[in-house]
Amino acid sequence: MTAHSEQIGRQFARQHGVLISDLHALLHIMVAESAGQPLTLSQLRRRMNLSPASVTYLVDRMAEAGHIRREADPADRRKSLLRFEEHGLAVGREFFAPLGAHLRAALVDTSDADLVVAQGVLRVMITAMARFEEELLARAAHS
Repeated sequence: MTAHSEQIGRQFARQHGVLISDLHALLHIMVAESAGQPLTLSQLRRRMNLSPASVTYLVDRMAEAGHIRREADPADRRKSLLRFEEHGLAVGREFFAPLGAHLRAALVDTSDADLVVAQGVLRVMITAMARFEEELLARAAHS
């Protein structure tokens, strides 16, 4: 599922003249802003596991393309918040709206009981992946 999702994202990104990393960043920025908690540069860096130089280049490129903008953080003027621009929102919607429609159509006949089971399986998988990630980080710290 992850590989197929990545393949779809790459194809969409190519068709729209953006890099897959731009699409990933846009997703993180859109989700955070929609939740009322816009990301800072360092938060995006951590979520995407990028170096400071790489995330700066990514954000600069996306801002230049009109996908996002930086705004001064009212809580800490030394930080910038990443906000999506109308063009970035349009690109995101063009990808996520039809994908969501396809997923909803595919799940419409799935019973509530089956959805609860699927949710439980996904929750267990996420927990297992988080534990594995912690192990990898611990190994890296000891190296």
